[in-house]
Amino acid sequence: MSERAFEIILYGASGFTGQLVAEYLAAEHADLRWAIAGRNRQKLEHIRDKLMLPDLPIIIADSHETEELAAMVGQARTVISTVGPYAQYGTPLLEACAKKGTHYCDLTGEAQWMAGVFEQINPMAQASGARLVHCCGFDSIPSDLSVYFLQQEFKKRYGHYASHISGRMGRAAGGVSGGTVASLMFVAEQASKDTSIRDTVMDPYALYPAAVAPGNDVSDQAGIAWDENFESWTGPFVMAAINTKVVRRSHALAGLPYGADFRYDESQLCSNRTKALLSAGGLGVVMAGTFFSPTRAVLKKLLPNPGEGPDEATRNNGFFEFWAHGTDGSHHLRVKVSGQRDPGYGATSRMLAQAGLCLSRDALSVGGGIWTPASALGDALLGRLPDVDIHFSVVEDD
Repeated sequence: MSERAFEIILYGASGFTGQLVAEYLAAEHADLRWAIAGRNRQKLEHIRDKLMLPDLPIIIADSHETEELAAMVGQARTVISTVGPYAQYGTPLLEACAKKGTHYCDLTGEAQWMAGVFEQINPMAQASGARLVHCCGFDSIPSDLSVYFLQQEFKKRYGHYASHISGRMGRAAGGVSGGTVASLMFVAEQASKDTSIRDTVMDPYALYPAAVAPGNDVSDQAGIAWDENFESWTGPFVMAAINTKVVRRSHALAGLPYGADFRYDESQLCSNRTKALLSAGGLGVVMAGTFFSPTRAVLKKLLPNPGEGPDEATRNNGFFEFWAHGTDGSHHLRVKVSGQRDPGYGATSRMLAQAGLCLSRDALSVGGGIWTPASALGDALLGRLPDVDIHFSVVEDD
């Protein structure tokens, strides 16, 4: 890629998550050549004033104006996008980056959108050299990189990879993301009208490359179960629907190094059976409610709106723990992902920023195409995440 004016353009900088990414870049990366972008100059100028960076460039580009987007992405090595729902606003920007050879990362968790753009946009990105990386926040970096990290450690110890890994969400504290709620509602509304979208959301291998035969994993956990390895009750985890698909795509893009029969599942650790039942029942009610217009309207009033999120104290005092347990049937290995700050915003904004920096500054082994965090960023991102208080460690083996 020829030298461009900016290493990073942050698109959607005036949104709640976008502001947090901007604050992090401004505070921790003074040497970065970057710009903020969006469709509303007044809002962007307000963000620039808050950052106290009067010379920070502003670029105006509407998410549906292809010429404006093309002009914008041509100035950057990498575009970070926080503008969702991505199925509604993201395709023109993704296509512009693919055509211009501009790297890209985002926070989408919308499987139906990702599955829908692969065929059209992946060949463009392969031709131009653009690395396009979805799911660079709490969904799905902890899941995707914990599997990648665990498999590296497993092979060091035992000479081969684990055949089955279980991801388990542990303790966490923080607020609810209005943007995530908006995306969930948008997907539910689409799925309620289109059975093909519903099928994609439910398909464990929806993000698998078309040329790779699906494996043996089944639908994500919907009820409660006792986990012998963790000696804990488990319930369904709301992010599992996208995280499991991303992990499987990473494995397929790597050429199935863990074997065609590799299995991955994901759920939520619960301290007792009652909490597992409440978790399963509560999530079931909410998810069912999103598929019906009247209850969806009620949920929209009760849950945060796009652009809303927890206050600074809640974000900074938040944390999360995610676990992965791998086995080959004889040996066992467990790793822990620990993160400071709330997962939905404080940690997510920093994960996304580091993914963007990784794309702009690090030597990566893959060429152009639509990738996952593990398949594109792998070791480089693992090396960066401790800088934002997200750590991967082996905690138990045999």
